[in-house]
Order: sequence, then C-alpha cells, then structure tokens
Amino acid sequence: MLLLLLLAIHRQATGTIVASELRCQCLNTVQRIDFQDIQSLKVTPPGPHCQQTEVIATLKNGQDVCLNPEAPLVQRIIQKILKT
Repeated sequence: MLLLLLLAIHRQATGTIVASELRCQCLNTVQRIDFQDIQSLKVTPPGPHCQQTEVIATLKNGQDVCLNPEAPLVQRIIQKILKT
C-alpha cells in the first residue's frame, strides 16, 4: 500500500499521470514531443470524472506523458495517426 502511494506521489511530482481513474489523469501537460518517440497514444474524451480531453502518449522507453490536446503539434500527431 505504501509503495502504491509513493508511486502516485512520484507520478504527480513529475507532472505526468495520476494513479486514479476517478478524476483527470493529467495534472500537467507538455507542449512538444518527438513523434518518433511515441509508441502508442490514448485520447480520452471529456466524461463524468474529467471535463477535459486528455491525450496520453506512451513513449518507447515505457514512460507515459500527458500532451496538451490544444497544442498544434499534438493535433497534427493525432490527425496523422487517424489517417493511418
């Protein structure tokens, strides 16, 4: 239990993912990321637990990073993925 709590605190401190499905997962976002570093992308639309669209990229090194869904680069990445 303590390990899970420490992991959640660590994730919050780095500004990436919060270990809870009952609220927004992204506390902070990054504006830019290299497209080639992305292994997968998850777009979560607004819902009852979070009123904002969330874009979470899993990088090839296994790290999850929250991207700003309003950033032009992120929108281009999403469009590129949707076209493939």
